Amino acid sequence: MNRENGKVVFQLLGPVSAHLNHQPVMPNAPKQRQILVLLALNAGRVVTTQTLVEELWGDQPPRSFATTLQTYIFQLRAKLATAARDRDWARRLLGTRHSGYQLDGQLCETDVAEFDNLARAGRRAVDSGDPKGSSELLGCALALWRGPALVDVPVGRILRAEVGSLEENRIGVLERRIEADIDLGRHADLLGELTMLVAKHPMHENFYALLMIAYYRSGRAGNALEAFRQIRAVLRDELGVEPGPRLQRLHQAILAGALDFEPVWLAS
Repeated sequence: MNRENGKVVFQLLGPVSAHLNHQPVMPNAPKQRQILVLLALNAGRVVTTQTLVEELWGDQPPRSFATTLQTYIFQLRAKLATAARDRDWARRLLGTRHSGYQLDGQLCETDVAEFDNLARAGRRAVDSGDPKGSSELLGCALALWRGPALVDVPVGRILRAEVGSLEENRIGVLERRIEADIDLGRHADLLGELTMLVAKHPMHENFYALLMIAYYRSGRAGNALEAFRQIRAVLRDELGVEPGPRLQRLHQAILAGALDFEPVWLAS
């Protein structure tokens, strides 16, 4: 048995890749890529056969789906065993369970898990009153993204939901990093980034709130009020609703010149 194998390193936040002992092990075949990526996103947890079948074929699996899935798993193990030079190690890495399959969480690492760890550390820094540490940690988390998650993998129903969840987490971390930068007084430096974000997410109230704050604290109250008018017009035209209470309070604070005294943008 080869005892010198390290971990399989997965990069999923952008174009996908997987390496073991400096050798690429991400397959080229689309369905095998789907399987390995779904297992990597759930490393340490069993992914049921039913879930894999739903991801690969939706509501119309072939009659031979069980045999076909087993063949895909056999081919994945063979590729891993070649890189590891150890069949037993490959079977330990990609294990068969009663209800499905599982990647051993101790034998692989993913940029998704690293992102989550950095995001949690960044939130802890916020809670402890350390905006500088929070900004740095959250910035490191965001730097792991090299493009849209799983950008070169065909996605079925399950992976599509995973991609949506990853993107929501990225947006949440981005919001917190900008909030930390605002706490550090970096208002003018944020204007370009926030202007781009509201253009990309025209109904995202939190990004508009952050842009309004950055404008106001950069001495541009008129631009802050114009930003409110923009989001209000979009919400009225697209959804027939007014901005939410937090954005309304922020607008009133800017009109009253009171934003410097009450951080209403953080109020629930």
